[in-house]
Amino acid sequence: MKPAAAFGPAELAVRLRALVGTLAGARLAVAFSGGGDSLALLAALAVLARRHRGLAVRALHVDHGLQRGSRAWARRCRALAAGLGVPFVLRRAQVHAPRGQSLEAAARSARYALLARALAPGECLLTAHHLEDQAETVLLQLLRGSGVAGLAAMPVAAPLGRGRLLRPLLEVPRAALRAYVDRRGLECIEDPMNLDGRFDRVHVRLDVLPRLLARWPGAVRSLARTAAHARDARQLLGELADSDGALAADGAGLSVRVLRRLSPARRRNLVRGWIARQGGRVPDARRLAQIVGPLLDAREDAQPLVAWEGGVVRRAAGRLEWESALQAARPAVAPAIDAWRWRDEPSLLLPGGRGRLELRQDPHGDLDLDSLPAVLAVRWRRGGECLRPRPGGPARSLKGLLQVARIGTTERAAMPLLYSGAQLVAAGDRWIDAAYQACVAARARGAARTRGRILWHRARPRGRDLVT
Repeated sequence: MKPAAAFGPAELAVRLRALVGTLAGARLAVAFSGGGDSLALLAALAVLARRHRGLAVRALHVDHGLQRGSRAWARRCRALAAGLGVPFVLRRAQVHAPRGQSLEAAARSARYALLARALAPGECLLTAHHLEDQAETVLLQLLRGSGVAGLAAMPVAAPLGRGRLLRPLLEVPRAALRAYVDRRGLECIEDPMNLDGRFDRVHVRLDVLPRLLARWPGAVRSLARTAAHARDARQLLGELADSDGALAADGAGLSVRVLRRLSPARRRNLVRGWIARQGGRVPDARRLAQIVGPLLDAREDAQPLVAWEGGVVRRAAGRLEWESALQAARPAVAPAIDAWRWRDEPSLLLPGGRGRLELRQDPHGDLDLDSLPAVLAVRWRRGGECLRPRPGGPARSLKGLLQVARIGTTERAAMPLLYSGAQLVAAGDRWIDAAYQACVAARARGAARTRGRILWHRARPRGRDLVT
């Protein structure tokens, strides 16, 4: 059998410099479980901290509370860190597995959420994921039917909280880490859950991978190479999505016309990248097929949608729009404002985060202020609204005007409608009924009229929940 590659402070320093640059002044935290892998990483880092001035190292331990002896385990981890001269931080998690999610996945989500919040600005969290962990991840992703992104497995570096997540040991075999722990005479903690074959990863580690290695001794490194190839493919697909996205971009949405010109595979690739860039959770294969198929093929006046836990994709005004699940869940209806005395209060804050409405005098404005009643009502779209946008022209449905102007669904829902009794005076700052237009009033009643303008100051979208 080929001997395990060497591991120690010198080898770790080489890997860390490739990720963080100089070690002096770096701030590093270790996700410390007390097991042999994280103990090897923490012990080697403790040596480097003594060799490099300004290198700050600390251990972060998460107690999931899933085992009766978890508190004693946390105390043991604290003692191990103290023996290495490393500060120790304990966080306790409350793990709840929602329906459809495994306890394994729920614990992992809770752990990373706590670790992310524990990071200081610019600090890096190091995990002890090694070569076999990467191979196990590839196998699990294969069995789940994952695409290229899943087969790329664990990245070496990724953003996390206010810092970064680093995995410097992905090319180091487990045996090398355990050999280092043995040479140092350190006693690690063995998690009983790591021997529980009910968990998928444990089953792969204890039952599947040993059988593969018995037949193909180089299977672990081959699987890790597969992950590297998949990362290259993912990068190329990302670049293609960026190129296609530049052509298909329509505000924050995607042009249906441009999407239809792409092959189905490029459509799927573009939509995946588009949703991911906005911070969304990419839909599963079935819903993705609905988005790039039936959703695009729906008739022009339809507004179909595809929804999943990660959000909603709608087709409206010839483009696709994405909303986060949180944004989609917000109430669509805000209370009407029945009495806006605009002369006394020319600026009106709209409810539901819909921005601010303003009526301002403007000698070049397109609104005849003298024709407006002293009290206006502000309402929201309910369907069937009409106004006459051109003097002498026919009445037009607001729905039709919005479609022609390619106004997105988010702006449609938030658009304030000004009413005088049952008469629609204006739709936001986009259309004014001809009866209230300054040019009409000037011709009919003489030029000495007070002109003004409607200004709708739209609310700024928060974070990545952006649909305009």
